[in-house]
Amino acid sequence: MQPNLKQLHQSAIHSLNQGKIEQAHKALVELVTLKPDFADGYFLLAMVNLTVGQIHKAIKLIEKALTLGQSIEYTAQLAKCYALIGELQKAKNTALSVSLKQITKSLDADTLGVALTQAGIHKQALNYFECAIKLANAANKAQPQFYYNYGVSAKFLGLFDKAQHAFEHAIALDPLHHQSHFTLSDLTKVSVQNNHIERLKNVFEQVTHPDAKLHIGHALAKEYQDLGEFSEAFNALEQGKVAKRAVQPFDHKSSTELFEHIKRLSEQHKQARVQGNPTAEPIFVLGMPRSGTTLVERILSSHSDVQSAGELQDFGLSVKNLSQTKTHHVLDTQTLSKAYELDFNQLGSTYLNATRVITGSHKHFVDKLPFNFFYIDLITKALPNAKIICMLRDPMDTCIGNYRQLFTINNPYYAYSLDLLDTAKFYSRFYKLMQHFSALHSNIKLLKYEELVAQPEQKIKELVNCCNLEWQEQCIDFHLNTAPVSTASKVQVRQPLNNQAIGRWKAFKPHTDEIKDYFFKQNISFE
Repeated sequence: MQPNLKQLHQSAIHSLNQGKIEQAHKALVELVTLKPDFADGYFLLAMVNLTVGQIHKAIKLIEKALTLGQSIEYTAQLAKCYALIGELQKAKNTALSVSLKQITKSLDADTLGVALTQAGIHKQALNYFECAIKLANAANKAQPQFYYNYGVSAKFLGLFDKAQHAFEHAIALDPLHHQSHFTLSDLTKVSVQNNHIERLKNVFEQVTHPDAKLHIGHALAKEYQDLGEFSEAFNALEQGKVAKRAVQPFDHKSSTELFEHIKRLSEQHKQARVQGNPTAEPIFVLGMPRSGTTLVERILSSHSDVQSAGELQDFGLSVKNLSQTKTHHVLDTQTLSKAYELDFNQLGSTYLNATRVITGSHKHFVDKLPFNFFYIDLITKALPNAKIICMLRDPMDTCIGNYRQLFTINNPYYAYSLDLLDTAKFYSRFYKLMQHFSALHSNIKLLKYEELVAQPEQKIKELVNCCNLEWQEQCIDFHLNTAPVSTASKVQVRQPLNNQAIGRWKAFKPHTDEIKDYFFKQNISFE
């Protein structure tokens, strides 16, 4: 390479590593202009675009780089990018095109594992994470994140002992690794004699980033709750959420507008004659998070004709991609308005095809993304024969469950959970919209969590019948289902039905008084 080109290349790498995106971009543009066949120039340009959220452009640049030179690093990052935009079949195929014996760099193995995890391919992901750990250890460069990623995959697969050891390894390497602290506490049931509370309190004082405070606050709350110290648990949550709420406050105005817009659109188009995809394959299980959606998914996927597809983003992404709106969010009023102009058969088919990375082996699959409730009216038009099960749970238990849950960091749709009253206001909007949709559409089944727990056999038979499935006894024994679980209910759904979570909010009195008064004023009943 010519001296000037080599200098530009090194300068771009240095700038990218220092977070100086504009400088890196300038050097790389000059580099590929001078040498249009330089593969690494295009790859590094892709990393610049990935850093600023231009994922589609990053994909094009990596694909270009791969036409000029083969590289496992390029392939790993391409798989990761495909997963980020929901192209899960491409993510899976790209990642698995690299065999374990080909990999020589630990970061490449870890990146491929992450791509497979995002595609829901947890068993294969575990092998790549193991490879990453072995390569890093062999080079005396052990990384806590590699152990953490391995632990998360092991947890999804129900390998809880392996997960626990992995998280402890990560903490040994980095005592302030907040993700491992949280996931370890979330995974294990502690006791007075065996807990991490003092360690967590020390870590909470040392970390400064809002995300780290949030993780450690949730970890402390979980362990205090295990010990029956509910007031301490609530205080830990409040303290942990303060910094994050300051930088990511919930936008009530936009939320209210979105719910009202959805209702208005459904009323405007209720007489419209549309033709969707006639498949009866999908079963949508939706509702507020922490309302029993995973439980119902496990019951249904215990049936031999039904497979679990997990929490698919595909319907919302299909709406966004076909609507071709230029707004920054997948879900917004402009995109929803445009969606009603779509060919609904095309929308249904696009969604179905997008799921094929993990569906198609059974007559039916369950998509249990809770927030699909925003799309109910569009689902009924695009997939008129799909079944929709909406879970309803006591509002007080739902709100305290959401407040106690550490959701995906930096996802704006979960920002309501950083404040308990915000959570109650969001629930109220959800509840009223579901009552509206239930009156508007005949293919929606509202299922109360408390009734399912109180009358399991009767309600499970009704549920199976609603989905036009023949009765199978294993639906009662859903807790024996060995399929991976990637949600917060990973432990609960491996146990028989019980009423332990009913009325849990009462343990947090008087911290729940404000939302109790709010629900009274909203005329929303609770137990």
